Amino acid sequence: MRHASSMVETYYAGSYWLARLEPIEVCAQRLESFLKGMGQLEPTWSRWHQAAATFEKARNRQVQPDAVTLAKLLGRKSNRFRDSSSFWLWAGEDPEETTGLHGDCGSSSARVSSNCVLNALSTGQVAERVLTAPVLTGVVRAMALAWEPEVGIATSHAHREQIKVGQFSEAGSFVGWVMYFADFRGPVPPLPAPVQVEHLENRGTLITLTPEKFTASNPAHVALAADVQARLQDAGLLRPLRPWGT
Repeated sequence: MRHASSMVETYYAGSYWLARLEPIEVCAQRLESFLKGMGQLEPTWSRWHQAAATFEKARNRQVQPDAVTLAKLLGRKSNRFRDSSSFWLWAGEDPEETTGLHGDCGSSSARVSSNCVLNALSTGQVAERVLTAPVLTGVVRAMALAWEPEVGIATSHAHREQIKVGQFSEAGSFVGWVMYFADFRGPVPPLPAPVQVEHLENRGTLITLTPEKFTASNPAHVALAADVQARLQDAGLLRPLRPWGT
């Protein structure tokens, strides 16, 4: 088994919530808002496509990011399961540098989370642009504003696996490079430098651990994450998802 330090780290961003029954039209409006926010962060994120058998075929399946078009996409029988709608999109001009986006929304389930997840890149020119604190904080901010999730996170898979044991295994239960907590989970305690905290009015709080690229192979980053994990745990912010107002 290779250690994280010998591997190229991969990153993702996700937002998660429970028990919010919403019609397809509302989900489409939220997805439209999110895609617009994403397009302001990275040029290749301004054009999204549906999946297909080949890259060339998929490039011809561009999705217009307006609520009417997105509602038709979310309403397809293949994208519906009970009261939930799913979507799978991707962006990119190079088959080696694509960004995947998928999610489930509209569900009343208090057990299975609704979500929006961005699988970012690991290497290449696009990755160099987007795997930065400003862009990933922007991604989680866009998720918070559009989807109104309970929690959000952007971090490396390697660091998640390092700490993902026992109680720190569910969304909202572990720290990452960028985090978001809805206001109803409680106030964010004072956090040490260089952590940056930003409150989004009528939404929640964004927390960015470090302005430099966070990696699981950097002992200082891991130590900072552990410190913040303990503080957030003591404040009661790190816990599994729960339905709004419970």
